[in-house]
Amino acid sequence: MVNYKVTVFTGHLSDSGTLNNIYIKLVGTDGESHRHCLIDIRGAFAFTRGAESTFTVSDHVSIGKLLLIELEKNGPLLFPKDAWFPSKVEVECPEGHIYNFPIYRWISDSEVHRFREGRALRVFDDTHPLGLYDRQQELSLRGQAYCWNTYAEGIPHCIKAESPCSLPHEVQFSFTKSTEFLFTAVEGLAELKLQGLADCTEKWTDIEDINRVFCCKRTDISDYAHKHWKEDSFFGYQFLNGVNPMMIRRCSAIPEKIPVSEGLIFLPGQCTLDDELKKGNIYLCDYKLLDGVEANTINGKKQYLMAPLVLLHKTPDDKMMPIAIQLKQTPGEDNPIFYPSDTEYDWLMAKIFVRSADFNFHELNVHLLRTHLLAEVFAVSLLRNVPMVHPLYKLLVPHTRYTLQINLMARKLLISKDGSFTKFAACGGEGMFTILKRSMASMTYSSLCIPDDIAERGMESVPNYYYRDDGLKLWDIIHSLVQGILSYYYKSDAEVEQDSELQKWISDIFEHGFLSNADTGIPQNLTTVAEMVKFVTMVIFTCSIQHAAVNSGQYDYFGWMPNAPSSLQLPPPTTKGTTSKATMLQTFPDVNVTVNGMSTLWLLSKQSSDFAPFGQYPEDHFSEAIPCKVIKDFQGKIEVQSVIIKVRNNSLEVPYTYMDPTKEENSVAI
Repeated sequence: MVNYKVTVFTGHLSDSGTLNNIYIKLVGTDGESHRHCLIDIRGAFAFTRGAESTFTVSDHVSIGKLLLIELEKNGPLLFPKDAWFPSKVEVECPEGHIYNFPIYRWISDSEVHRFREGRALRVFDDTHPLGLYDRQQELSLRGQAYCWNTYAEGIPHCIKAESPCSLPHEVQFSFTKSTEFLFTAVEGLAELKLQGLADCTEKWTDIEDINRVFCCKRTDISDYAHKHWKEDSFFGYQFLNGVNPMMIRRCSAIPEKIPVSEGLIFLPGQCTLDDELKKGNIYLCDYKLLDGVEANTINGKKQYLMAPLVLLHKTPDDKMMPIAIQLKQTPGEDNPIFYPSDTEYDWLMAKIFVRSADFNFHELNVHLLRTHLLAEVFAVSLLRNVPMVHPLYKLLVPHTRYTLQINLMARKLLISKDGSFTKFAACGGEGMFTILKRSMASMTYSSLCIPDDIAERGMESVPNYYYRDDGLKLWDIIHSLVQGILSYYYKSDAEVEQDSELQKWISDIFEHGFLSNADTGIPQNLTTVAEMVKFVTMVIFTCSIQHAAVNSGQYDYFGWMPNAPSSLQLPPPTTKGTTSKATMLQTFPDVNVTVNGMSTLWLLSKQSSDFAPFGQYPEDHFSEAIPCKVIKDFQGKIEVQSVIIKVRNNSLEVPYTYMDPTKEENSVAI
């Protein structure tokens, strides 16, 4: 008899275990074993949560080198069928060689499930007929489980699913994640309803009333925003290190559409505007994408959303200070340019309209489209087109965790007809899809790659730009990971071109994510190792670091409503000298709009205890020595970068923590 030592590891997720019988078959190059029921002295408790159980599988002859295993779960008559989450299976052959079979997926039916040995194989490496057949079968089943759907014309496609429960089990939230998410949502809304605020459609009459609501949920940064929101230096700082650090760019010439009067721009010392333009010290934020967008109607009242232009000056003491604001794109007598020298409330109201525009632009373009929707495209294409044994799957699957469910919930609860964003934001309703379509039309591959984006915006040397500093360093760290792993498997450009599964993955992304628009610069196929490494680096960066940068600080900077109103209900002033504190309060969104927005932002900023820190891979998908070493080196670099960020933040008045890799997730999971 030939004995194989089989060790089965059950996962540590809640409800990972099963009381059902587990059967295994070993398949090798020279044959296959019989179907064996895995039984030990613990009986039905051999596969409880976190269990590590060892069995002996005996057969008459050797089956050669192991190719795959077949697992099957069947419950006795007295036990109901349940779901089981095995993490991996190890098989030790009579010769002493150990084969590792990564699984990391739920098995909830009584079908036969096949799993390949852990060594990563591209399609042309898989020369054994059984291997090729298994790849085809796996992708056929995945193609049925992960189907494309069009949520709205002109935006990236998404997964076809009616509800979270209809998603494949392995991409659903864990019990812990689901419970905490629901509790946070219900807790926030219940608190507001008890205070009678969630349904109150009245205007704010006193800034202190807003303050009392705000004090219910606070963070250190939101407290800082509350204290400093009126200050020009904080207004300018947020363009660099707030939740939308993507808007600002160096200005080499003042656009004709903002005809500023140099006599009303007061710069430090003897500086002139022309001198500062030549030195590269003038910056522009242009919200032209919002021009003409139909604003929402909330509580039966028309709302207002501007498309402002903001000029900023980098001062000699390295602050980014606003020097002029125009609230509409077309200059005219009814569209004054506001300056810091104007009356207190004229200037403050101009900044409030800018911050409201920034809120809406950020949520739809920078946050929803450029992280959530793209991450879903990357995930669906991976799950449809790339088998588990492929090195690309092993590298990218940790960065897809929970993305499909969180996006499905966003479509149901935030941007649907009755969603929170639709009901309580200026760009809700039809305006939302106008902005998303325009954003899609203007999105480029280079803008998704932070080194290219920083260079294109002329932001290489501006001081105190921590988003850039941390982002570029983390891009390089991710690039070294991707380079180290993929260059181990792809020795030449020809091998990249020959990999049909890799090419189908990128082709689907181009078609379903970027709607076959060649003007985006997104590759339609991958032809070189360098091109592949850059694209995969962008995917990981987008799904992890970039999402953290534009998501984690939402409550910090938007929680104090006057700093970033989701909507405004009076038009901007057309004549200077007509604004006051009363005007400001009347312009702010109604009470229910404010508090529901705060509750949503709190939910979206709150991290679950069930989160996978960036760069930590509890699932051992790779088994070869070199990729494992590359991952270990990568994790070491992450730790060092985290320490560098923490040391820097100790000396900052406003610490920038959103790209500290040890605090952020591997994937778009919130």
